[in-house]
Order: sequence, then C-alpha cells, then structure tokens
Amino acid sequence: MDELMGGGIPRKQICLITGTAGTGKTTLCAQFIFNGIAKFNENGVYLSFEEPEESMRENLKSHGWNFDDYETKGQFSFIRYDPYHIEDVFDVLESTIRQTKAKRVVIDSVSALGLHIKDDAELRRMIFNLSVVLRKLECTTLLVSEIPTDSKGLSRYGVEEFVSDSVVVLYYERMQSSFSRAIQIWKIRGSEHSEKLHPYKIGKEGFITYPSEEAFMGSIK
Repeated sequence: MDELMGGGIPRKQICLITGTAGTGKTTLCAQFIFNGIAKFNENGVYLSFEEPEESMRENLKSHGWNFDDYETKGQFSFIRYDPYHIEDVFDVLESTIRQTKAKRVVIDSVSALGLHIKDDAELRRMIFNLSVVLRKLECTTLLVSEIPTDSKGLSRYGVEEFVSDSVVVLYYERMQSSFSRAIQIWKIRGSEHSEKLHPYKIGKEGFITYPSEEAFMGSIK
C-alpha cells in the first residue's frame, strides 16, 4: 500500500476506503490501526456503526491482531455506535480520541448513517461536519463507504470522496469461474501515486497488495 500510494497516507489526511461488499474494507482498516500501534506507537480509535464488537474482535484475532492488551494500556479504543441513535456521536468520538491520544482513526462506515438520516442534504451535512471534527483533531483517518452494486459512483452518497483528501477503491469481480480483487489509488492530495489497477489478496496475514503486478477487470475501462 505504501508503495502504491507514493509513501503511504499523508499524516492528518482523511482517506476514503470504498468498494462493494466483500472487498475487505474492514480488514484493511483494522490492519491500519493495529500496525499503527504495534509498529509506530500511534494510538488508534475504531468507530463502527455496523459490526458487533465481539464478532469483529474474534475475526481480527484470526489475523493475529489482538487489540486487548493495547486497549488495557489505553492505546486503543473501540466504539460500537448504533446508527439509529446518532445524536451525540461526534461528542463521543472527539472525547475518545482525546482520551486515547489517537493519531489514527477509522470510521466504519458512513454508509450506515443512512439508516437513521433519510434526508440527503442533512446526511451530506453530517458527513461534512464529521470531516471537520477529524481535521480539527489532526488525525489520520480512514473513512469507509460502500459502493452499491451496479453503481457508477465512488461512494454511496456521492459526498464522501469530496470531503476526503485521498480515495482508495477496492474491486471484487467475478472473472469467468473465479473472483478477482483489485485496488486502485484514485487520488492522493499532495503526493504522486500509482494510477494502475493492482491485485491484492486477503489471507491469514491480512491485506496484501502486489505493486509490481497489474490487475484487469472486465467492467473497468
């Protein structure tokens, strides 16, 4: 990922991770948080609107990512928030980031906000306000969105890519008798990056990209 992105995600930027269901967005984001703590001593906060906490923790342990010790030491915090009770989420997120002294944050995913907020204008305003809070706290953030099946856009609501400094698109497509995965760095503000499609896989060790190889998808021109 760092090689594809010309050195990685620039600090304090908001990076949109987007793709259809099954592309591994949550795996990539968890790996980003775990490596930040384990390798760079950068504390992290993971805000989830979707997956139950215990289920997610068990899935991550299968990759060797056990957050329990880091949480005990105050280096990590997991927030499971009900999208139907969203009123004070910004306050909870901000206080948790400050308490944890987090440098890395994941919001997974903004797509779930639509369960609570039906007005498109209000929803876009909430996503924008979320980006303002994250920039104020000077965190490096992964913002997750889901691309609806058969959609030609980059995100569910069409605003996520505009409040983000960087955009990473994940593809998962059937090619004849098997499925193929590909990653594309759509944009990075202030950095040179690969403009090609590259294959990736999700295995026991997590999310792995192949920057020296190109991927080909039938539906992507």
